[in-house]
Amino acid sequence: MGATAGPEIERLIALLGKLPGMGPRSARRAALALLKKREQLLGPLADAMATARDRVLTCTTCGALDTSDPCTVCSDSERDATLLCVVEEVGAMWAMERAGAFKGRYHVLGGLLSALDGRGPEALRINDLLTRAGDGVVREAVLALPATVDGQTTAHYVAERLGASGVSVTMLARGVPVGGDLDWLDDGTIAQAMRARRPA
Repeated sequence: MGATAGPEIERLIALLGKLPGMGPRSARRAALALLKKREQLLGPLADAMATARDRVLTCTTCGALDTSDPCTVCSDSERDATLLCVVEEVGAMWAMERAGAFKGRYHVLGGLLSALDGRGPEALRINDLLTRAGDGVVREAVLALPATVDGQTTAHYVAERLGASGVSVTMLARGVPVGGDLDWLDDGTIAQAMRARRPA
């Protein structure tokens, strides 16, 4: 079946379809919504995207995205510089900040080790992490990596490498989520919660 719209619209749909979580059908719906509301949505979105393209930088210290380098978190003198939270991607850092439970600084690895994808340590910001850990300021590195095979492989590798620096390495606790019902949890989560139990 051929294209149902002009090349400009098809290009918009194709580009939207490249976004995570956007299939062809969702991309068409999003494109239609944007085109129907050009003044309220499409114009401001195009402006915001152009501004982001021109002004957003990668922090050379931690790897976060911001409009300044070093980023806002790295520049904040109120943050605990002795505490470093190691995350896979910037989205995980944003999630930690939304929770408001961490007042230290971050280190974004830029991915996870993956033998299947051929992604080794040199593809990540692990050497930068080791340099930061060896500066004499960092006392604890909290590994906040996903509870997946690649996440755990990366955590093990990073913990091993950080061990030589004298920095204390901890991991986020895993288990029953707040408000979670045991009947709805998978077996792995329940088993991990049992292993990570603490005094009441």
